Amino acid sequence: MTFKQKIYLHYQQLVQDRIDVFKDMIVALTEDSKNDAKGSAGDKHETALSMMHIEQEKLNRKLREVLEQKNVLDKIDSATIAKTIILGSLVKANGIYLYLSVALPKINVEGINIIALSPQSPLGNKLMGNEVGFSFEINTTSYTIEEIL
Repeated sequence: MTFKQKIYLHYQQLVQDRIDVFKDMIVALTEDSKNDAKGSAGDKHETALSMMHIEQEKLNRKLREVLEQKNVLDKIDSATIAKTIILGSLVKANGIYLYLSVALPKINVEGINIIALSPQSPLGNKLMGNEVGFSFEINTTSYTIEEIL
């Protein structure tokens, strides 16, 4: 398994874990609302149900966002190595490893920090379609693409 494939699998697992957590939270909230409906009456009951409903909507929105991230990751072929930067490229620029996929937390694989970023981000947008040796500047920081994996 290549370094890039390990990164891909790490991010796939991270996103799947998030999906599982949100689904579990939604199920637990649904169960709580059913149990609350059996034992309460009056304004307190209505307020509690309303608060649970609002929380459930927030969790569903977050779940949709994570499912969208998973859809993007699922489109990536981690074995592909391109001469120009595409979705799924692992780029080394200024000694920093950047994984063009979706905006996700920084991870550490084999002792190396990896930053996942979206192609729509300012840095991701500048990287997309370029080759090794390309230099550019964002917010007074100069970047040079050293390697595309």
